[in-house]
Amino acid sequence: MSRLRTGTAKARQSREDYTGGVYGSMLAASVVIGAGSLGSFPRTELVLLLLLTGVVFWIAHVHAQLFGARLARQPLERRVVAHVCREEWPIVKAAVPPAVAVAVSPLLGMDVRGAGWLALCVAVAGQVGWSLAAARHAGASPRLMAATASVNLVLGLLIITFKIVLTH
Repeated sequence: MSRLRTGTAKARQSREDYTGGVYGSMLAASVVIGAGSLGSFPRTELVLLLLLTGVVFWIAHVHAQLFGARLARQPLERRVVAHVCREEWPIVKAAVPPAVAVAVSPLLGMDVRGAGWLALCVAVAGQVGWSLAAARHAGASPRLMAATASVNLVLGLLIITFKIVLTH
């Protein structure tokens, strides 16, 4: 296999493995911002909202993969469905750390507002971490790894800025 084809296949594999995590982390941060005022059990509701939104977006991505371009190229088989489900699972995995942060926030003495900020920071850290993992897995240079981490940090800070502007 030529170097170009090998590099392209490796890049495709790393994109499939990690873009869902970056996307899922951004989604979790957006959910925290959009949650606004929750009902009687705000922590429980935010944990459920984070996890269920991740699952719904995972299902949407699986559906898009299966009934989009893949269906035209190959028959829909159980093996293909399982592969696509695994491929898109990082979207859900990325929602777990912010949800855990909200769940453990009372143990840290945080009120609901503090729990939201903690979840938002965990989501942004996850976004940066997933992007670094993707770059490392793809064999990126240290300079490129720093660039992708910086871009994702700036995007995360932009999300945090929206929260500050919207809540003050």
